[in-house]
This record gives sequence, structure tokens and C-alpha cells, in this order.
Amino acid sequence: MAAPFSTFLPTNSLKPSKSTSFSDKPETLTLNTVPSPNPKPSSLNLKTQAQTLPKINGSKPASKTDLEKSLFDDHSNKPLKQSSDASSPFRSATFYNQLPDWSVLLAAITTIFLAAEKQWTLLDSWKPKKPDMLMEFGFGDFGFGRIIQDGSVFRQTFPIRSYEIGADRTASIETLMNHLQETALNHVRTAGLLGDGFGATPEMSKKNLIWVVSKIQLLVDHYPSWGDMVQVDTWVGSSGKNGMRRDWHIRDYNTGETILRATSVWVMMNKETRRLAKMPEEVRAEIGPYFIDRFALREEDLKKVAKGEKKPGADSSEQFVRKGLTPKWGDLDVNQHVNNVKYIGWILESAPISILEKHELASMTLEYRKECGRDSILQSRTTVASGSDPTGSEPVRCNHLLQLESGPEIVKGWTEWRPKGAESEGNMGIISAQSA
Repeated sequence: MAAPFSTFLPTNSLKPSKSTSFSDKPETLTLNTVPSPNPKPSSLNLKTQAQTLPKINGSKPASKTDLEKSLFDDHSNKPLKQSSDASSPFRSATFYNQLPDWSVLLAAITTIFLAAEKQWTLLDSWKPKKPDMLMEFGFGDFGFGRIIQDGSVFRQTFPIRSYEIGADRTASIETLMNHLQETALNHVRTAGLLGDGFGATPEMSKKNLIWVVSKIQLLVDHYPSWGDMVQVDTWVGSSGKNGMRRDWHIRDYNTGETILRATSVWVMMNKETRRLAKMPEEVRAEIGPYFIDRFALREEDLKKVAKGEKKPGADSSEQFVRKGLTPKWGDLDVNQHVNNVKYIGWILESAPISILEKHELASMTLEYRKECGRDSILQSRTTVASGSDPTGSEPVRCNHLLQLESGPEIVKGWTEWRPKGAESEGNMGIISAQSA
């Protein structure tokens, strides 16, 4: 039993006697490295050793009682067996000597908490100046905008990205039209009226009905540039017995200046028969509570919107044609017909380059006559109205026709173009972006 005690008791090594009582004197006392002095009473020597025991892992020195428990088995009073690993420290049976070094563990835990607190402090120091902007810009409401004005108006904010601008460094009309369509669908989604179809309500989905646009009119005051943020408001109202009107108002988010105003009429079509259908009472009950009497374009504004008063070619100077237009797979929406925004791009395919270079679209009216499928082959016709000079500095009026090469009309349109840089007559002035 000399090896364990040489580790636990660095000065002396004890050899207990065969007596069953620990208080009895041991037969001999030996030293491993130092010659043994005159022997002392074993009980006194043991007491001295117990008082000078070094600390193990920061624990208290073992008392006499602890030493008794460590020297002998509790039941048989036999000495503990020597460790098989002579180099390992004495394996004390006491509870405290078996615990790890708590100071090291506590230091590690403290370091982790301090690092976490520092990270939270950095995050808390970043506070957006405009929380509403984050909500509308895609960080709130899962990026779908939000409903304002007691649930009657839907609002969403978009950035103008680099791939959405044209050669003149401003957003294209297709970009703005895509924003109109996106807010319309997100309005239905946020209101909880989105069924299985593309913007269809649950009752419409049950009856296999979908929305199709019949007419759209818009006025463009100016075009945003790359990096600008636009705020789009949209709402709905009734249009006759079987139609729905949807309006939009686009403003500059920072200045509140009007960018575009638009109104449209939507009707229902059976998804299987591809024929127009009446609005069921169940659908009217779903969407009726969201109808409001508010108009993006008033009567005086509609007078400024380009519209067809004469047939194309009846009073025209030049006609431009682009043939062989075919839909691509990416041009189709989930209802398996060409997206209505794509029609605008096709209409402008036949516009003379002299107008596109020196003018910008100021107003437009489109009337959708027939849907277009993926196997259709179309041609685009643009007629410049008489008296308009595409190369000059005066406004230009054009008539447009998009039709199948077999003859049926798809879309009829009328546009008015103003010289680039000219002030818009239709500007309603600066309206606060925070006001509705």
C-alpha cells in the first residue's frame, strides 16, 4: 500500500495494522525517500498527516474521518487495492475530490455569455429609421405588403432594380405594370381570399372561375430611376353587375410624388370552357365588403388618357408592323394563358424607334378582346396618328393592334407619348406617402 499513499501523502507512507479499529496503533511507519525518524505514536502521527494534507483540485484537506473512509473498505475494514496505474493520482473516494475543476468550467460559461451579450448589443444598436418601410419593403407580412385604412387599401413598396431599367436609365412601363399585378395578387392573399387559382377566391375556385382583365387605363407622370423606391396602393370597387374595378396609385416613397395612376376592369371566365361568366352571389359576398368608392382616375383625368376614337388607319400617316411574335413558356401564367403585361411588350415591338428614343409613354388604354395561348402566332401593328411627328418635340399619338396572324384581335390599344424631359400635365402634385 505504499504507492497510493506516496501520491496522496507526499511525506510519509502509512501501513495500517491488522487491527479492526483505525484508532489502534499501526505496527510500523515507513518512509519512501527520507530515513524514518524516531517513531511516534501512530495515532499522533496520523493526526499530524491528516492536518497537513495538500488540496486536491481545490477541495478541502481530508479530515481524519475522511481519511479513515479512504483507507479501509466500509464493510470489511480491508485496505483499498492499489491503483493499476502507478502514475495516476490517488483515486479518493470522497465526493469533493471526484468533482471537476469548477473554476475552469465557470470561466468557460462566463466567456460564452459575455460573447453572446456583445452580439445582442450590436444587434440592438441597429434600429431602422423607418420601421414602416421595412414592413412594406418585404421584411414584414412575409414580403407581401400590408392592408391600411381599415382594410380597404393594400400598400406595398418596391425597389427599382438595375435589371428593371431601360436605355434611358429609368424603369420601363413593363416594370411598373408588373408592380401593379403583384400588388393585386398580394392584396387578395393578405386579405385571406386567395383560393387555388391565380388570384381566385375560394368560391371562385369551387366554381372553376378565374379573373381576366377586360380594360386598363393609366397615366404616367414620370418614371423612377435605378435605386428609387416606389410605393403602390391598390383597392377594388364594383364595375357593373358582373365586373370588378381595381385601381392603383404609385408614388415615390421618399417624396410622395405621384408616379402613375391606373384603373382596370376585371371579369370572370370559366377555366374549362374559356367563356365569360356571371359573378355568382357567393363570390360577390366574398369580395363585396372590400369594395370602396374611390377612383385613381377622375373624369377630368380620363379625358387625358389616350383612347380610340377612330379606327386604326382611318386618320393616320404611317403604319409599322412586326410579325411572327410567338409566346414562350415563360410568358404563360398559371391559368395557361399569356400574362397581360406581356401584351404591352408586344405592342411596343412595332412602335417606331424614333418615338422610343425621343419620347416616353404618357398614357395608355388597352382593351383585351381575346386570350392568347402558347401555340399562337401574332403580329403587332402601330399606326402613328395624323399630325404627329415622331421625330419632333411635340406629343405623339398612336393606335395599336395586336392580333393573331389568322385574323382575330387580341388587344387594341391607344397610346400618347410626350417628349422626354417634358413636364406632365396629369401630375396631381406631391402627395404624402404616409397619407392614403
